[in-house]
Amino acid sequence: MATATDHSLRLYDLTFSELEEQLRADEVNPIHTADLWKSLYRLPVNEEGRIDDSRWLPPLKRWWDAKAETVVLDELEECRYVESQEGDTRKMLFRLASGHEIETVVMGYPGRYTACLSSQAGCAMGCVFCATGQMGFDRHLRTGEIVAQVVRARRLAAKMGSGEELRNLVLMGMGEPLHNYDALMKAMEIVTDQRGLSIAASKITISTVGVVPSIRKMADEKRPYHLAVSLHAATDEERTALVPVNSRWPLADLLEACRYYTAETGKRVLIGWTLIAGKNDSPEIAAKVATLLEGMQVHVNLIRLNPTTGYEGTATDDDAAVKFRDVIHEAGIPCTIRQRKGIDVAAGCGQLKAGEQ
Repeated sequence: MATATDHSLRLYDLTFSELEEQLRADEVNPIHTADLWKSLYRLPVNEEGRIDDSRWLPPLKRWWDAKAETVVLDELEECRYVESQEGDTRKMLFRLASGHEIETVVMGYPGRYTACLSSQAGCAMGCVFCATGQMGFDRHLRTGEIVAQVVRARRLAAKMGSGEELRNLVLMGMGEPLHNYDALMKAMEIVTDQRGLSIAASKITISTVGVVPSIRKMADEKRPYHLAVSLHAATDEERTALVPVNSRWPLADLLEACRYYTAETGKRVLIGWTLIAGKNDSPEIAAKVATLLEGMQVHVNLIRLNPTTGYEGTATDDDAAVKFRDVIHEAGIPCTIRQRKGIDVAAGCGQLKAGEQ
């Protein structure tokens, strides 16, 4: 395939209907779109990124040959790959054509694989305990760069064995997904297309630190994906110290947007809380969280901090995590301590790139 230029035809950037329009513009009957789409997303792709064109009819083959100098598929160059000691978590560091680097993680769970995807190179949100936030912002990912991560993750899941498939996607990797709203939503349209990758919309979770306008936009557009909001603190002062964007969209605005989302979509909101020892893990703070979330349709996910070199905090111990969870449970709010995976392979977003630097 061609090296990307301004005149490249990047196929992973295109929805099915856009691919139809491309063939029509090139005077190819769009009835061939289904075969090309199937080759892109359903049939095996070899390690060189070549797709199976053995069953294509002559008009599509002629088009493909004519476009050889301009068609671009996957622009991700794998520059590092690591596997956890347990073998159930694997992380890939990719270099983009622009030279920026992003990460994708594949995690094995009973009955499924889950891929954690990046939506940006770097991040503008500046969360102090996050390795990506410590890097600053480079650029948004294009739609095709997000889609390509799913293609690579599915290929890796197939290699990992056990007969299970890639079923779940979480947008919790590098970047703030709702800061790159349009490219992200287009990518999700492509990966959920039942003629291709066919990832169920109900198996996709989009995480945000609180980009309020985009939360409301998701609600207005009735997007079918799960919404996860990273909270981490129960007062504006404490949250702004951890998540600087809180100064723009404070807790009252964020929680009202979450209520609006639930009212418009009927979906509960997943509340993420990173437990940092001595910082936000006391029973007293848990009681404040329960008060903040009273009456809301939420499920709280607790995860102990993944340490980074740029932040001095440490992870909460098991006993404190259980006590925190129990306070929230007793208030009638569902709460789970999430299993941490891939600590030995720097699976927290941005950690592998930070290690390379």
